[in-house]
Amino acid sequence: MSESIFDRIRAAEGTVLDRPTFHADSDREEEKLDGGVIWKLERAQFFNELDDPAWDAFIEGDWTRVLEIFTGEREWIRGEVARYARRGLRFRRLRIVEDPPTPYLQWESHSHRIFVECGHDIRALDAAEVAGLERAAALPELMVYGDRVLYQVRYDEGWTPIGAKRVDDRDLVTEAAAAVAALWKRSEPFPDYFRRVISPLATPDTRRGDTR
Repeated sequence: MSESIFDRIRAAEGTVLDRPTFHADSDREEEKLDGGVIWKLERAQFFNELDDPAWDAFIEGDWTRVLEIFTGEREWIRGEVARYARRGLRFRRLRIVEDPPTPYLQWESHSHRIFVECGHDIRALDAAEVAGLERAAALPELMVYGDRVLYQVRYDEGWTPIGAKRVDDRDLVTEAAAAVAALWKRSEPFPDYFRRVISPLATPDTRRGDTR
């Protein structure tokens, strides 16, 4: 069985960065881009969000507050979209989704819906479509900045973000961008996924502590 590009990314040598360093480093790389695409690939169906009021409201069972917070982010999101547009950048986020959706995915999807309505590019792809790429392990969580650098985002056992592995191999970065772009072409617009799968769901009851 041949190695996929995602297997090679997991095995690749790189610089391990803690969370603050990763954020600062990726911001610098974004500033160096002169147009092009920034790819974000999300595979896990649960993350433990940090410093996020909407997440805090979610785990407290306050769904009304969750939606209020997401709605209140519209102006900031539009500003981000405009900032990318001025620089000729496209931020494309590909969300791998499992069925049935986890409570976390349901929560996140309401945020993604707002982002799309404000101009962000987000698409959804059923996990069954990537099963052939996951014989060794699930797809890694990735950020790919043009053809310059990629980051394999790192999490602890509870899926709390702890930083990233930075990979500078240009050939690997270029292949990674092409691989995510190929998955993107097979995915569906996020609003279609939201209407079909998320919209009919009842409000998740997170008072039981079930966010996964």
